[in-house]
Formats: sequence, C-alpha cells, structure tokens
Amino acid sequence: MTTARRSSRSSSLAALAAGLFAAGLAALAAAPVSAHRLDEYLQAARIAVDPARVQIELDLTPGIAVAHGIVAEIDRDRNGVVAAGEGQAYAERVLGEIQLEVDGRLLPVELAGQRFPAVPAMLSGEGTIQLQLTATVPPLADGPHRVRYRNAHHSDVGVYLANALVPASARVMVLTQTRDRDQRELVIDYELRAGAGNRPPWWGPAAVAGATVLAAAALWRWLRAPQS
Repeated sequence: MTTARRSSRSSSLAALAAGLFAAGLAALAAAPVSAHRLDEYLQAARIAVDPARVQIELDLTPGIAVAHGIVAEIDRDRNGVVAAGEGQAYAERVLGEIQLEVDGRLLPVELAGQRFPAVPAMLSGEGTIQLQLTATVPPLADGPHRVRYRNAHHSDVGVYLANALVPASARVMVLTQTRDRDQRELVIDYELRAGAGNRPPWWGPAAVAGATVLAAAALWRWLRAPQS
C-alpha cells in the first residue's frame, strides 16, 4: 500500500513538473516576439547538458531602436539581404563572445546551425536570429560537475536570459542554476549518474521546471515594465 501511494505521488509530481516546464518554455518562446523593449537587444539562451556535449540555442532579437545598427553589422554590402557569408561572419562574431566552461575548463564552442530572418523583420523589431552552438565535453567521472556559460555579445545594449533545459539523458541530473544579476552568466551544477537506465527522481525535472517558470515570470515582469 505504501509503495503504491509513493508511486502515485511521484507520478503526479512528475506530471506537474512537466506541465510547469512546458508553460515556462511557452512563455519564454512567445513573449519576446512583439513586446520586448525598443532600445535593447534581447539575447535568450537555452542550454542542454548531456554527458558528452553541451548544446546552446541562442535567440537574438534587436528592438526597433537598435535594429538598424545590428543590421548594418550583418548586412555589410547594404543590399537589404543577409547573404550566407554575411550571416556566417556575424554568427562567428557572436560565437567569439560566448564562453563555456565545464569544471573550470574552457571548451571550444562550434556553430552547429544558424537562421537569419528577413531584414525588414529585424528592422521592425520582430525578427529573431537563431543560432545553434555545441561544445564537446571530455570524458567525466560520475559525480558532481559544473557548467558555466557567459555571453558578452553587445553588452552596450544587450539584455540577457539564460536557462537550462531538462536533460535528455537519464544520466544527467541538473541540481541548481545560478545567474548573475544581468543573466549574462549562468552556472549549472549537475550530477553525472552511472547507468543509463536510471531515471531521475521527480524532483530533478521539478527543480528545472520551477527555475524555468521563475525565469519566464522575470521575463514577463521585464516586458511589462515601462520603456525608457
């Protein structure tokens, strides 16, 4: 009887965590499109930690007041179109201003994919640049580890968000997420567990989901704040 009750409670809590996580991601994904501040460059990172790699999804959305300057940096020939080479050059510039460490060891980060919106969309404040970044993690022993992410791109007008995703691997348990005041830096403490068949207990996804909801709530408060 006790076992059945515990199993039911764990299943319910896991389902609640999944729901919270989905709601948080929806808020993060939907809110910046049309409501972010006009004079800032919103940069939102979602970070996935796996045993052998760290993957970063980075969305860059310039507000109308700064979009012309950002577009000028990308569209170097001023023809109103982001050519493949121009997009690659800008993505590599962003890449050079991203730092990623695992256990204090600086890892090389590579560009895995990129998508640039049409120039008119960027100039209207509704175009989002999407970059996929990846870094290979050297073999690690089971136990506690730490990922440190830092974004220094356009610190003059940048506004930053950073959040860890629920790990796809059962071997990875995210324990805590710590951000600096501006969210330019995110520290993810996680545990690497033996045995790929071991599923994380309910509180692992719940902790990450809770952090996601908190980040979404902070974003919503920021979006609702009066524009300067």
